[in-house]
Amino acid sequence: MYFDQFPTFLYPYQINGKTVYKLVTDVTTNVRVRTAILSNVTLYDQYDVVDGETPEIIAEKVYGSPYYHWVVMLCNENFDYINDFPLPQQELSQYVTNKYGAGNEYNTHHYVDRNGYVVNSNAEGAASVSNFDYEISVNESKRRIKLISPSLLNTILQNFQDII
Repeated sequence: MYFDQFPTFLYPYQINGKTVYKLVTDVTTNVRVRTAILSNVTLYDQYDVVDGETPEIIAEKVYGSPYYHWVVMLCNENFDYINDFPLPQQELSQYVTNKYGAGNEYNTHHYVDRNGYVVNSNAEGAASVSNFDYEISVNESKRRIKLISPSLLNTILQNFQDII
């Protein structure tokens, strides 16, 4: 659905010494939902991503169709399904093991003071934060996203179409 409105053009391919023209979508079209709409915080609802939810699942729940997954991603300026969305717990555990190596998941990543500020290990009251705890914190920070109110979806879709 996201690319349906993008312009297309004929592109020449060389196949077995012959030039064959195929209609292709111009994915380089730089489309942004109007800044005024996306930057107006009052138009957003807060949403907490449940473990295992994908943009498609959220779009289905909120907008009634998984094809509006791109609205979920664009509103949050997220463009990477893997790194911009929280991982389910089991995948997070595997990610930590892969990133830091087996047996290093609970090694010290950094130290924090009573206020949560990163400090040197010899600072007064410094507490260690493990690699696993650090990655959980990063993952949890991705849970709260913003969504355009379903009542404004048609406005967003119209603006999107106007830009193209």
